[in-house]
Amino acid sequence: MSNDLTEEQKNILYNSGTEMPGTSNLLDEKRSGTYVSADKGLPVFRSETKFESGTGWPSFYDVNKENIIIKEDTSHGMIRKEILSKEGEHLGHVFNDGPNPTGLRYCINGLSLKFIPDED
Repeated sequence: MSNDLTEEQKNILYNSGTEMPGTSNLLDEKRSGTYVSADKGLPVFRSETKFESGTGWPSFYDVNKENIIIKEDTSHGMIRKEILSKEGEHLGHVFNDGPNPTGLRYCINGLSLKFIPDED
């Protein structure tokens, strides 16, 4: 685990925590680039797949399937699909109410990601 992570990031990534909706600085990110997992730096989302879901969390309709694991999450009295990086970092959940072409909404904690603009 990186020493650069905040306590809130550590809680989200390694204890399946959730940030407050509407608080992510990535909500307004519009540049072209790649979203990587905050600790291990695995590319998980491209900016072209990001959309405004109205949920208060960064949302994407597609993911780099090579770098994620989907597992059943039965916490909080419901059944959801949890998204983890292949290194075990909790990113968020996926739902079946997203836009075309996939119909999926990857609802992601902004603190679980870092954005790398294409120009870097």
